[in-house]
Amino acid sequence: MHVTLLNYLHSIASIASADLETVSTAINDPKAAKSLQTACKAIVKDPEKKRPAESSLASASKRTKSAYELAPEPLTPQAMEAALVLPQPSEDEEVISKSSVFTNRAPLVLAFAVQLLKYTMPEQPLSSRLSLGQAVVSLNSRSKAVSLGLEKESSAEKEGWGTGQPKVRVLGREIHVLKRGDYNWRNEQDIAENGEGSKKEPVKTFSMFNTTKKEPSQWTVSAAVTSKKSTFVARSIEVSSPAEARSELQKLLASNEELREASHNITAWRVPRDQGGVIEDFSDDGESGGGRHILGVMKSSDIVGVLLVVTRWYGGIMLGPDRWRLMTQVSQDALSQRLRVTGIVGAEPLWGLDLEGMQSRNAPVTGGTAAGMPVYKPEPARAYLLKSFLSPPPTGETTKKKKTGVALEREIEQNLGLLLGALDILFGSWVEHLSREELDRRAWGWYVKVRPEVESGVAGWGGKAEVKLSSILELKRII
Repeated sequence: MHVTLLNYLHSIASIASADLETVSTAINDPKAAKSLQTACKAIVKDPEKKRPAESSLASASKRTKSAYELAPEPLTPQAMEAALVLPQPSEDEEVISKSSVFTNRAPLVLAFAVQLLKYTMPEQPLSSRLSLGQAVVSLNSRSKAVSLGLEKESSAEKEGWGTGQPKVRVLGREIHVLKRGDYNWRNEQDIAENGEGSKKEPVKTFSMFNTTKKEPSQWTVSAAVTSKKSTFVARSIEVSSPAEARSELQKLLASNEELREASHNITAWRVPRDQGGVIEDFSDDGESGGGRHILGVMKSSDIVGVLLVVTRWYGGIMLGPDRWRLMTQVSQDALSQRLRVTGIVGAEPLWGLDLEGMQSRNAPVTGGTAAGMPVYKPEPARAYLLKSFLSPPPTGETTKKKKTGVALEREIEQNLGLLLGALDILFGSWVEHLSREELDRRAWGWYVKVRPEVESGVAGWGGKAEVKLSSILELKRII
């Protein structure tokens, strides 16, 4: 009997809806049965009740209406951006100038990066700005840890992870990034207000990066990669026709004796067809399957208008399938150099790549939009900002009533809004007078001037101190 009842009472919902006598019989304890059923009814009535306090700005999409409701569908780009909203930056300079925050250095770096990107990379959505900002924080923290002897000097980047991925510069740091493909985050109203130019135009050929008079194209050369005495190097150059591709290859080999003496010069090219579409071809040059493989590398990133040459000097030891990884690595390195411009990579939304995570998980090292590459997620970065900016502790008071969780959240949100407002005023005062590159360069110096003063060395790691927002306003351009 009891076993049958227990099978029936298999969930919180079933216990809450059963009569008390049935529950009592099932567990053979009337008093405990009443307490259990009361708790189950409370949870079913309000599934949020027992959850820990969350930020009042937390996304409603993350909260289910019932304890048994299915997980929500993946957020649309517009819903994701709305869920990541930060406190409204304050515009009241008088209030800002009288305010201070109590924080450590890492979240201040994050706040600087997130707001700076509004001006240096305005095409990036908030989710990308948070991701790129967190990448800067992680690089900064790791550099500090290495300088203090807390981590080994060898990094994932130095060991080749992320090679071939494009980079952008944020607060003076070079960040490896991953393009987010067709992440259309702007709504139709934004596009209508800002014009057709607000729509993301796919990068199909390298010539789209240069709308002025075309200069003679130059070869880009990858870093050399050696494994078991075999060395691989890739080169790429812009071409517009099959004849030009063949001509550039002939000139390259004729002018470089070292390449002529290499074991293989594997080639692939893709050029636009006048009537639409793409003409492509490849050559193995004795490396069976090599030409088709590097052509696939180009196609995976939809690259057109380029000749790619991968040179191999064979070292006498068979590499097996590992040679494909090495070809991909050097190919992406040479190709990505053509995609890199300071601050912008084709204006696509970006993720900051987590190279240390990539190394630890042994994730793919190829470029393009391959799934599964570890990136810095925006949600943890946002949560970090929403818990890191307290008000300075009062001085001269030995006892003070502890603030409630809700009051503390409101205080931090208000302080973050003031901080973001101060940064907006600072960057906004300079944006029309400096190039994006120069604004990014100066921003790091501004951060150093206002960052919390903490003890040097390991003792100061994670240390907090007061930051007066008036010190940020003092850096704005004087009219």
